[in-house]
Amino acid sequence: MRIPLTIPPGLDSDDTSFAASGRWADGANVRFWRGQAQVIGGWERLMGERLNGVCRRVLAWTDLGGGLQLAFGTHTDLQILRGGVLSKVTPEGLEAGPVDGAGGRGFGTGTYSSGTYSTPSLSDYFPRTWSLSAWGEALIASPRGGAIYIWTHGSSQRAMRLADAPGTVSAMLVSGTDQVFALGCEEEASGAFNPLCIRHSSIRDAEVWATRADTTAREYILPGGGRIVGACNMGPGMLVWTDHSLFLGRFVGALNQPWRFDRIGEQCGLIGPNAATVVGQTAYWLGPDYQFRRCVAGGEPEVLVCPIALDMVSHFAASQEDKVVASSNTAFQEVRFDYPDARDGFENSRYLTLSITDGVWSRGSMARCAFIDAGPQPNPVGVSPQGDCFWHERGHSADGAPFSWFLETADNFQPGGELSLVRGIWPDIGDQIGAVTLTLVGRMNPAGPEICRTSAVLPVGAEWVDLRVSARLFRVKFSGDGAPTRGRLGCPVFDIVATGRR
Repeated sequence: MRIPLTIPPGLDSDDTSFAASGRWADGANVRFWRGQAQVIGGWERLMGERLNGVCRRVLAWTDLGGGLQLAFGTHTDLQILRGGVLSKVTPEGLEAGPVDGAGGRGFGTGTYSSGTYSTPSLSDYFPRTWSLSAWGEALIASPRGGAIYIWTHGSSQRAMRLADAPGTVSAMLVSGTDQVFALGCEEEASGAFNPLCIRHSSIRDAEVWATRADTTAREYILPGGGRIVGACNMGPGMLVWTDHSLFLGRFVGALNQPWRFDRIGEQCGLIGPNAATVVGQTAYWLGPDYQFRRCVAGGEPEVLVCPIALDMVSHFAASQEDKVVASSNTAFQEVRFDYPDARDGFENSRYLTLSITDGVWSRGSMARCAFIDAGPQPNPVGVSPQGDCFWHERGHSADGAPFSWFLETADNFQPGGELSLVRGIWPDIGDQIGAVTLTLVGRMNPAGPEICRTSAVLPVGAEWVDLRVSARLFRVKFSGDGAPTRGRLGCPVFDIVATGRR
């Protein structure tokens, strides 16, 4: 019999292998694009110089002449890349922040020997993250828990404190109305920090923050408790997440209340300040409960079922939730979540991706502590924890070195439980570069041991490859490891003969 390997797109690893029969059960560095599996693109070094510190945020924007500028916020510095030259513009006096998280307020948090014995911590211990936004040609930047700074395009000076802006800010954002927002900051009247206080500057004047009749600067206090974690622009408005709820901010233009913030969801907070991204009119994010969610403009938050989330949840590095980075890849209509896996250490080392068009998930292994989509730059940009910056989806290697990928099915079986002999395969791999290895693992029962394993190389352009493996259940794996490596899986066909019911 000629049996085509027709498997729907997407991974399903949370079910048992037998329950997931007929599905892809595992994989790495393979995406599902237009219904078929293909190897992800490679990456190439953006610049030879490494960043100082561990990067947590990247911003790309252009000056009035169309020149590309990239800003990098690390735990030690704020750095600008323009014209191929990397410059440090860290505000004077800004000390390095923590590299790792140690939890929030309460018992058992903080670094060793901090605080007094048997008393709960009164501070939060988060890794330093940054909020970065463009203000025309200028850069507005704010380290978490610090002030708001501005760096003027073309200036050789360091970023300067933004006049009259709050001095302690959880997150910052520049709105479509050209207003700078401080989200989680000191209240204007009392000067006391309020984690639910929102203040913004006047329209098109980043240095006016006083709430007077002759300004459009105002202050708002979100209801519901908790703390503001992050925010994103979405269309003409913005989304603001606390650790518990989601608020929609809309510009209404009234002098006494230019903006209005309405709670549109509860039990749907944000796990970390960089864990949300917006594609078009839809936001995607990861919550403190490790649930993935989305919210379409005009709608309410909804949970996204992720059939491969169990591995992430089981191995998530403790107290490092603020390192999660959400990003988009519009060229392939994907949303990507980089996260720290305890099996690899404390930095982001693995990722999950959601195909927006197909609604299916995939994953991979790659150390990226910051990531942004293409535009205005030609390719996505990712940064390693060591400070290396890369163009992504460029070439088919890991900056000239090999990278590994694989895709593996759950256990597949013949109707009636017959013993089968696999005699060969007619490969169907499009755009193949480099050899692909096919591995077949056979078992007699779902919980039984492996009784046979065979591997064969599928060369580029191969029409037929001999195999000899006999079992009731088969697991099929395609893999590669080369420089370059590429391939798009079509519909390979196996030659299988039933040999009985032994």
